[in-house]
Amino acid sequence: RLLPVRQAASSVTFAYRGLDDQVRHTSVRFSVEPQESAAGICRFDFALEPGEQDDLFIDVACHDGDEEGDLVDFATALSAYQAEVQSVRDATCLVETSNEQFNDWINRSFADLQMLVTETVHGPYPYAGVPWFNTPFGRDGIITALECLWIYPDLARGVLRCLAASQATDIDPAKDAEPGKIVHEMRDGEMAALGEVPFGCYYGSVDSTPLFVLLAGHYYRRTGDRDFVEALWPNIERALAWIDEYGDLDGDGFVEYARQSERGLIHQGWKDSHDSVFHADGEPARAPIALCEVQGYVYEAFRFAAELAIAIGREAEARSLRARAHALRERFNEAFWCEELDTFGIALDGDKRLCRVRSSNAGHALFTGIARGELAPRVARTLLSPVMFSGWGVRTLAINEPRYNPMSYHNGSVWPHDNALVAMGCARYGLKQHTMRILAGMFDASLFTDLHRLPELFCGFPREAGQGPTLYPTACSPQAWASAGVFYALQACLGITFAVGKPRINFTYPRLPRFLHGLTLRDLRIGEAVLDLDIRRHPNDVSINVIRKEGSVDVAVIV
Repeated sequence: RLLPVRQAASSVTFAYRGLDDQVRHTSVRFSVEPQESAAGICRFDFALEPGEQDDLFIDVACHDGDEEGDLVDFATALSAYQAEVQSVRDATCLVETSNEQFNDWINRSFADLQMLVTETVHGPYPYAGVPWFNTPFGRDGIITALECLWIYPDLARGVLRCLAASQATDIDPAKDAEPGKIVHEMRDGEMAALGEVPFGCYYGSVDSTPLFVLLAGHYYRRTGDRDFVEALWPNIERALAWIDEYGDLDGDGFVEYARQSERGLIHQGWKDSHDSVFHADGEPARAPIALCEVQGYVYEAFRFAAELAIAIGREAEARSLRARAHALRERFNEAFWCEELDTFGIALDGDKRLCRVRSSNAGHALFTGIARGELAPRVARTLLSPVMFSGWGVRTLAINEPRYNPMSYHNGSVWPHDNALVAMGCARYGLKQHTMRILAGMFDASLFTDLHRLPELFCGFPREAGQGPTLYPTACSPQAWASAGVFYALQACLGITFAVGKPRINFTYPRLPRFLHGLTLRDLRIGEAVLDLDIRRHPNDVSINVIRKEGSVDVAVIV
């Protein structure tokens, strides 16, 4: 219920006591007193001569509990924010290109990412998106951190620490929770507090747990932070135990999901709409469901866990994990490949029937490296074919599938983060032309969006000359993993990887799209070393010149 409005000479406080007995306040303070103020309505009169101006500053604060929070004035808030922005900038590699519009996209993307990153007691964490998902999501946080890991590794450290702190310890069917599982979503609103929705601390995602291990491995490759890995190892072990004990529901060697509560999500991959997994005739897939991309995440989790085990002196565990990764790769390519579709099926259903559907999920099999080398070019050709590539990006679903709808959330739309992962997957197999085509589509889309801000998703209608992509009406904008996607796609084009034993930055088969003549990387860090690099496109290759180097580090170009 609403509580009485409290008014002072230059402020108003609104309050509400929820069914959870929590009081929530919104306080508004004005820099000048209103001429009239009653029942929460304030009126101000200004008399201005020609060319004259006057200022009215309005400070707003939201807070919970019986005590009102402190209101911060504009100048103080601006100063604090600028200091925070500068602190992040000082720890981040800056990217500047020859294309001013591309620079606008990069700068807007990083500014949006900073806006969504919230400082927690465990470190920085990117909230998923505004307005619907302005809260921590496990999968979104992991992928966002991965996408910008090469320029901003501190974010991955914060994400890993936050998710380790909320890792499930008990079985709770109402929350789809099991020991070792990584959280899907955390909310602290009234409905969550009352249990009206399960999302107070909800674990209904099948992929967050292997992705947690995958991010830990990538973070170690990027930073060489052995002490952090050793501290995180118990959480990694619990995540691996979840894969063994709870992830493989029927013992067939694949990780599946089936919701444990009627209020939980029906589908628990990143495409979590109720109708996102189905057979070629449109029949919904029956749980437990083994998603194509999840097997790739588990494969990479095993491989990275083996690397981390070696780093902390657990060689026997490493050998076992490598063997499991190899066996999973063999099983996956046998069970999921669709010869007639030139791609991997989207999932195995509860009867172990393959869902022979062309979807972007198969691109994640390239991203993780689980696809056999000879199959990768065929998958990439399918993903970049007219039935899947809209001109702006790879669609979530091919246009000739029975549930295709370009205006749907997951069955025909285009998601920037999905495209960034597919771009990296193509680059992993040396298919840089496909990588650059995806980046070009994303860039072209940014030219038609407000502030060069790519939203969470847009519709999958085919590209038409002179027109931009059709916007999805309720998409989050900004959305963290959409904002970070440009950095991952650019990394894929350049082939940037890191070797931290003897510090080295590798550029594997680096390429730049035609709209970029060159770019400069400033303050690219590895260990204690810092580099500035100038990268230029030539007719048949790319040149990389070191223009500043502090500390011991090598740069290798692999062609």
